[in-house]
Amino acid sequence: MIYYVNAKAETPGKGTKDSPFLTIQEAADIAMPGDEVVVYPGIYRESVNPIHGGTPDARIIYRSVEKGAAVITGAEVVKNWEKIDRTLWKVSVPNSMFTDRNPYITKVSGDWFMVTCEAHTGDVFLNGKSMYEVTGMDKVMDPKKSRTSWEPEFSRYKWYTKQEPIANETVFYANFYDKNPNKENVEISVRKSCFYPEAEGIGYITLSGFTICQAATQWAPPTAHQEGMVGPHWSKGWIIEDCDIFESKCCGISLGKHLQPENDNKWLKWKYKDGTQTERDSICQAVREGWSKENIGSHIIRRCEIHDCGQAGIIGHLGGIFSIIEDNHIYRINNKQNLAGAEIAGIKMHAAIDVIYRRNHIHHCTRGLWLDWQAQGTRVTQNLFHDNTLPFAHLLWSEGMAGLGEDIFIEVSHGPTLVDHNILLSYRALKLPTQGVAVVHNLIAGSLTAVGTGVDNNSVNLASPRYTPYHVPHGTEIAGFMTILHGDMRFYNNIFIQQPFPPILLRLEESSKDDPWDDNHIAVGLTPYDSFMNRSEWKTMFEGYCGMGSAPNDRYYLPLPVWAWGNVYFNGAKPWAKEKDSFVDAENRVKLSLKEVDGKWILNTDLYDHLPAGSVKLVNTELLGMAFEPEQSFENPDGTTITFDQDYFGNTVKELIAGPFGERGNEFQVV
Repeated sequence: MIYYVNAKAETPGKGTKDSPFLTIQEAADIAMPGDEVVVYPGIYRESVNPIHGGTPDARIIYRSVEKGAAVITGAEVVKNWEKIDRTLWKVSVPNSMFTDRNPYITKVSGDWFMVTCEAHTGDVFLNGKSMYEVTGMDKVMDPKKSRTSWEPEFSRYKWYTKQEPIANETVFYANFYDKNPNKENVEISVRKSCFYPEAEGIGYITLSGFTICQAATQWAPPTAHQEGMVGPHWSKGWIIEDCDIFESKCCGISLGKHLQPENDNKWLKWKYKDGTQTERDSICQAVREGWSKENIGSHIIRRCEIHDCGQAGIIGHLGGIFSIIEDNHIYRINNKQNLAGAEIAGIKMHAAIDVIYRRNHIHHCTRGLWLDWQAQGTRVTQNLFHDNTLPFAHLLWSEGMAGLGEDIFIEVSHGPTLVDHNILLSYRALKLPTQGVAVVHNLIAGSLTAVGTGVDNNSVNLASPRYTPYHVPHGTEIAGFMTILHGDMRFYNNIFIQQPFPPILLRLEESSKDDPWDDNHIAVGLTPYDSFMNRSEWKTMFEGYCGMGSAPNDRYYLPLPVWAWGNVYFNGAKPWAKEKDSFVDAENRVKLSLKEVDGKWILNTDLYDHLPAGSVKLVNTELLGMAFEPEQSFENPDGTTITFDQDYFGNTVKELIAGPFGERGNEFQVV
């Protein structure tokens, strides 16, 4: 059955082509497996709650007739603004406008949210762009540019809200400068989601070609029901494709955790048990409640534009397992800097078991991709990362200690995690307080940081290691818990290029040497692993060991070994001290630049004029071996082996050389 929806229809209809529904919800109420909902261009101011899910063989498809032209928004237009000063305006709206919760009473809050920030879940939008909330009328009347925003000029557009209890109204004050809000498009977010089932288990839905924007989402940590503007809500088999997703207060797409009422933001609410422990509890509870490949995950997010969200473009804990996230363009995440905490990135996912991230373009975010806990069987391949860092020198210094940002952050996971054929161009390429990672055939122009640190909690005088779970291979059953020993890292056939960086970063590095979370290391190369053992040194510690009764030894708690060969170093980038097969070019200074030209992203370089031939070997699953703790190989989600004979573009390599490309050149179109 095909149902038709057209917001511009003159009268309510029956869902036929000649008599379409006015709202998507009318179709969502009755669509059954195998049905398709065809949506014509228009603005749909509703929160769509799909009542029924599809099946693996009969999906329910929601399709925009014209890509991007059907707009599902969480906002409503507000007119009748009253001018009360030269640039200051006021309007009141009835609280009956807010059907699920009032986002101008609801504050952003949750575990790992930085409580020094104060913001409501709602926003005011000027011509589709969110203005900046302030906490008092004085800051609206005399607005100052934000020192933390990436767009300081627009940050002058401020708003403030308060309640009028007697009239049961929400009152807004806003400074529009030279704009007349009654002539511009001014909206406020009123709904907490745009396309999100209220019930769990509504699976096998395809959402294709929509614009989705302006929802009043709540902060989404791993220990809470993770809200998103759009998402499958603890189900299986969704496809979200060709959508433009932007201006969610917190998260754009959620592949996240379901509600566990007794363990929802428990760290914040109960306080007596550390957040790390409540997260462990939530994982074990999810296993008991049916978290498995049969019931959860296996989603696909592809070819979406995801941008201008406050917390994350894509978020997820547990619910995103076995998914594919590919060909997406993710940018301008957390650029307003009005939210702060430990869950912010272009993509932030916990427990990305067997998730594949490929051919995504992630840039101008405060952090690119953050894989936290249980990145087991995770593969990050053929992606372009750049400019994922704070943009101004005063931010690099004043805010750097709270998280400078990098292209990829892998935290307290046991692996195996595979990072191959990526282009990493930000000042910091990889943050690695973790183990069990293979880094293969990448172009790396940023540093490796937090090596050997960043895995304990904040206890001052007592040990506070974070025990994180690992699983049976390609499953969710928990195999064990262990602290992070560090090491168990493999670096094969990468190109490292030291790029110029702001001098302020050297000052930041110097000030961070004793920081237990991040050393802010800035030099490119593998020198952070100089103190780590190679395989033969590590094995020697166990020779002659016969178990109980042997002399006491630290062998089980020392960092695990490191492997490295076939890597190439330019412009002063430095190899691992024990690396024997590297190529270091100390004579030539190679050039490297990335530019957008007519919508195409072009990488220009002369490094291939200096790259040696025949200096690398073919890498495959057998060579990489297994990650130590889960004893799992670096392999495909179906257990088959990987041979790295295809390049960044997916082409069979013409020449086996270091880096992501399979043939030499000076110019590459990398998106």
